[in-house]
Amino acid sequence: QVQLVESGGGLVQPGGSLRLSCAASGFSLDYYAIGWFRQAPGKEREGVSCISKIVGSTYYADSVKGRFTISRDNAKNTVYLQMNSLKPEDTAVYYCAVDPKPSGRLCLRGREYDYWGQGTQVTVSS
Repeated sequence: QVQLVESGGGLVQPGGSLRLSCAASGFSLDYYAIGWFRQAPGKEREGVSCISKIVGSTYYADSVKGRFTISRDNAKNTVYLQMNSLKPEDTAVYYCAVDPKPSGRLCLRGREYDYWGQGTQVTVSS
């Protein structure tokens, strides 16, 4: 049974940093694409970053390039999203998702994923 548990969200001032974690159980991350998505109130879900399956290429939304870094620890079966230089517009609920289907850059598309975590709130405010 695929389970994903996010953690690490919270309140941070503009310019600050947070690291989100997504602990996976019930499967190995090696053969799954992994994505981080976010949804702010009144807005559509947005693909933030992802790691493609097998090759492990990383992709980022233009809005977070140079500020966010996605990484994977296979030994811990955990995925991280390091978020630096946070802005108020980064405020949202962040979700991790996994699925064996997406290839390459398609890992940024939310509709490619069947397995989702419960989400963690990130609020950037002074």
